[in-house]
Amino acid sequence: MAPHYGSPNADQVLAMSCTVVGVGPGGNTSMVARVSICDFRGAILLECYVVPTMAVTDYRTSTTGITPAHLSSRKPPPPQNPKSYFAFKVDLELTRHPCKATATKFTDVQRNVADIIKDKVIVGHSLWNDLSGRSPWHMFQEAVATGGNWRFPYSVLGIPHPAVNTRDVALYQPFRNALRSPNQLVRLPTLTFHLMGRRCQESQQNPMENARAALDLYRSHANEWESAIRDGQWPSALPPSSFSRCYL
Repeated sequence: MAPHYGSPNADQVLAMSCTVVGVGPGGNTSMVARVSICDFRGAILLECYVVPTMAVTDYRTSTTGITPAHLSSRKPPPPQNPKSYFAFKVDLELTRHPCKATATKFTDVQRNVADIIKDKVIVGHSLWNDLSGRSPWHMFQEAVATGGNWRFPYSVLGIPHPAVNTRDVALYQPFRNALRSPNQLVRLPTLTFHLMGRRCQESQQNPMENARAALDLYRSHANEWESAIRDGQWPSALPPSSFSRCYL
C-alpha cells in the first residue's frame, strides 16, 4: 500500500532561491552569495547576502548583479569625495538590491535557513542546486582529494531536506509535458512565460523574484499536485542522481 501524505496548509509552504558566484580555477564551482525565502503569500522571511568562505574568482556580475561590495561583512565607509564616480557606483550597486548591504556569515545563514525550512514544504526551481548534505568546504576538500576536479555537480547550502517536503517546479511532470519537454529540464523563465504569461529574469537574477515565480507556478497547480501525492502518485521526475544527498 502506498504511504498516505496529507496536503500542507499555507503556513507550511515556503519558497526559496539562491544566487551563486564562482570559486576555484575559472570560477567553475558555485558558492552561495545570496539567499531568499518567502512564505506562501510571497512575504519575505529571509533575504541576505552571504560572506564567501573561499576566494571568489568570478562574481558573474552580468547575470547575478553581485560585486565584491555586496559580499563584504562590513558596510562600506562614506566616501571622502561624495562626487567621486567610484563612490557613486558602489552606492548604486548596493541600493539596487532590497536586502541589506552587509553580508552575513555562511554558518549563520546556514543555521537560519535550516531553522526556517524545518518541517516545511519547500517550493523552488532546481532545488538540488540550493540544498546539499555537505558544506562547500567539505566538497572543496573532496575535490582536492580527487585531483582538484572543480567541475563536479555542486550544491551550496549544505542542508538536506525530506524529498516528500519538496515541490520542485523544474521536476513537475505536468509542466514538462505542457511544454512538450517530458525528459528535459525547463528553465524557470520559460515555465513562467509559457504557463503564466509572465516574464522573469529579464535582466539580472533576483532570487526573491525567482522564489515568488516558482511559488506562483506551484499555486497554479497546487490542488492537482497535492492530490497526486495524497494518492501515492509522485507527480515529479527524479532530480539528478548525483544530488541524492540533498534529500532525506
